[in-house]
Amino acid sequence: MLPILLIFIASIFFVGILNQTKAVSSGRRGASLVQPINDILRLLKKSTVYSTDTSFIFKLAPSVYFAAIVCAILLLPLGPFSGLLSFEGDFIFFAYILALGKFFAIIGALDTGSSFEGMGANREALYSMLAEPAFFVLLGSFAMLTGHTTFQDIYQNIHFGTYESYLLAAIATYLLVQIAMVENSRLPFDDPKTHLELTMVHEVMILDNSGFDLGMILYGNSLKFVMYGTLIANFFLPPTLPAPLAILVFFVVQAAFAVLAGLLESFRARNRMKSNPQGVFVLTSLAILIFFGVLIMMNKFSL
Repeated sequence: MLPILLIFIASIFFVGILNQTKAVSSGRRGASLVQPINDILRLLKKSTVYSTDTSFIFKLAPSVYFAAIVCAILLLPLGPFSGLLSFEGDFIFFAYILALGKFFAIIGALDTGSSFEGMGANREALYSMLAEPAFFVLLGSFAMLTGHTTFQDIYQNIHFGTYESYLLAAIATYLLVQIAMVENSRLPFDDPKTHLELTMVHEVMILDNSGFDLGMILYGNSLKFVMYGTLIANFFLPPTLPAPLAILVFFVVQAAFAVLAGLLESFRARNRMKSNPQGVFVLTSLAILIFFGVLIMMNKFSL
C-alpha cells in the first residue's frame, strides 16, 4: 500500500517541478510547484459540459482512462515494498491495462466527430503502438535474465555488479524516460503548449473535455509520469535497502526525472511529424540491444 501512497504524493509535485525547470531554463520565475495540482483541483470542482453530438462513450472515456492508470499503479513495487497486486505475467497486464485506457481515450476523441480530434487520436494510437514493442522487449529481457515474470521478482533478482549490467541499466533508464515522453505526449514527440491543431497530439484529443473529466485526464497524466519514474527508481532500490532510505531514493529519483524531463523540453525542438514514427521505433532497436546484452550475460550468445 505504501508504494501507491508515495506515487500519489509524488504526482502532486512532479509536473510543478517539470514546469519550474522549464521556467528557470528560459530565464523566467515560473509558477509555484503546486500550481498544476491547484489547477486540477479547480477543474474537479467544476461541472462537465457535454456536446450534444457525443454519446455515452465520450462520457465514459475519462473515467476508464484514469481507472486504467490507477490499476496499473497497483502492480508496482518499490524496493523492499511490494505492490498491492502481484502475479505471474503482471508486467503484461500492466501494459495492456494502460492500453485499455488509451483505447477509450482514443474512441472518446473519435466520438466527438471532430476531424482535428480524429487526427490527434490517430497519432496517439500510432505512437503508442510503436512504443509498445520497446517496453515488452525491455521487460521480457529482464524477465529472461532473472527467471521471473512479476515486477516484484524481476526487480528483486536483478543484480548489477558488472560493467555490462550497468550499461544495460543505463540503456533501460533511457528507454523508460523516452517511453514516458511518448506516452505523455511530450517533447520532442509533441508540444503540450502548442495551439496549432494540425500538429497537436494529446491536447487536440481532449479539446471537448471540460470540468471534472478534464481534471481526471490531467491528473492521470501526472500519475503516468510518476508511474514510469517508479519503474526507473526500482533499478536503484535493492530489496535489502532500509525503508526510510528507499523512500528518500524514490523521491530523489522522481525529482531528478522531473528535472530531466524539463531540461529535455527546454533544449530540444519538437520532431517533424513525419519523423516521429521513426524516432519512436528507434526505441525498439535499443531494447533489442538490451535483449542481446542479456543473452551475453547468460552466456547464451557470444561475440
